[in-house]
Amino acid sequence: MAGHSHWANIKHKKAANDAKRGKVWTKLVKAIMVAAKHGGGDPGGNVSLRFAIIEAKAANVPKDTIERAIKKGAGEFGADSYETIRYEGYGPGGVAIIIDALTNNRVRTAPDLRVILSKYGGNLGATGCVSHVFEQKGVIAIEESAVSEDRLMEIALEAGAADVTHEDGAWIVTTAPQDFAKVKEALDAAGIEAASAEVTMDPNTTVAVSGETLAKVEKMIDALEDNDDVQKVYSNHEAEAGAPAPARK
Repeated sequence: MAGHSHWANIKHKKAANDAKRGKVWTKLVKAIMVAAKHGGGDPGGNVSLRFAIIEAKAANVPKDTIERAIKKGAGEFGADSYETIRYEGYGPGGVAIIIDALTNNRVRTAPDLRVILSKYGGNLGATGCVSHVFEQKGVIAIEESAVSEDRLMEIALEAGAADVTHEDGAWIVTTAPQDFAKVKEALDAAGIEAASAEVTMDPNTTVAVSGETLAKVEKMIDALEDNDDVQKVYSNHEAEAGAPAPARK
């Protein structure tokens, strides 16, 4: 995974999310409602809900909006029945793609995703075709100026973090999925503000792309993330050394 930068990816994602904050908040709120519907409204006994709340808070979703979503999900979630579906496939240049969707109509979602991938030279694959390329991890990014390395190491590792690394002006705390909430809560209790916090699919191998291929991959990811059913998109691409980053819409 040489050269893979969590912080670079987080900054790209944050810039894209800031441009379409309303849609991002809607997706996060929907994830909270679905988690509460299926596992109950108590985050202490519902790990999926705890993860969804942490990610919503990291995206600055207002507290009262989160609380309303929990209550709505734990009560009656309307007529729609949502399900979580993971799709796998390939993008330009052989880049591995995982798409997590939350949909009330899988007959609609799969064809829509297939059209987007095809437009940019990708395709949907069979279940499991690229999952071996990724490992599920908790990733918490903290701007370097927010905390000293010694203090962060002490708090994060004591709470169960797997590692703390430095990337281009930021600290990256990685955790096992089951330790993510505990580590994030310990950082919150210490007053350490995270720039980003999520349970993600982290690539263990990457594909270097550049030029037109890099631009297509980035545009494809933007188009997928703009789909109302798509919650998250993971890829194992990285910009080839010296390649300029393409503009994100």
